[in-house]
Amino acid sequence: MSPDGLEAALRAIGAERYHSLHPFHQLLHSGKLTRGQVQAWALNRYYYQASIPTKDAMLMARLPSTAQRREWRRRIEDHDGDGDTPGGIERWLKLAEGLGLDRALVESAGGILPETRFAVGAYVHFVRDRTLLEAIASSLTELFAPAIIAERVSGMLKHYDFITRETLAYFTPRLTQAPQDSAWALAYVRSEAVTLEKQAAVLAALRFKCDVLWSQLNGLYYAYVAPGFVPPGAFVPDAA
Repeated sequence: MSPDGLEAALRAIGAERYHSLHPFHQLLHSGKLTRGQVQAWALNRYYYQASIPTKDAMLMARLPSTAQRREWRRRIEDHDGDGDTPGGIERWLKLAEGLGLDRALVESAGGILPETRFAVGAYVHFVRDRTLLEAIASSLTELFAPAIIAERVSGMLKHYDFITRETLAYFTPRLTQAPQDSAWALAYVRSEAVTLEKQAAVLAALRFKCDVLWSQLNGLYYAYVAPGFVPPGAFVPDAA
């Protein structure tokens, strides 16, 4: 494929597989979840958010040039903060607290679902163990993030009286950070995936990342929507 053809194939994967299509997200955005179900989402999603700097540090260590490492280091600072300005992890903790969750519980990851732990672990290991090109390609779900963020914020503010703009402050910076991050990663993939084998690996990497996100929502739906089987040790909303 040409670079344009590869990009079109990547975007087609997002149109088919991105987790904005998942039934749990549709319930979340349309106001059809209880407060406890929204809490379960925020609690489990925190584990994913908190693991992003770990996977990014692994990837950054493999980049060969100062300019490339500097580019990827910005992602870590976006999530961890710079010591003065809070990053995305702190903002997500504020989101969880705004929903009525205990900060210590969220940070401990003690109440998360097994599906969350396994999916996030698989993503971190993928970035660590696969080729640099595949690792970067797996981040390209950020191509599709701005649309879901806009839908999520507007829908949750409209439908839930226990949510405020301050609660959802995590998402505002991501509307600019995600396009910046995905633009660099897409340019890298377009320039480096120049053989059929590399292009196939890039497409498979993005499908894998979509599966990681989808699997987390599968776990949430199964435990907290239907059939409602919360596994031992996981967060129980009524007991929060």
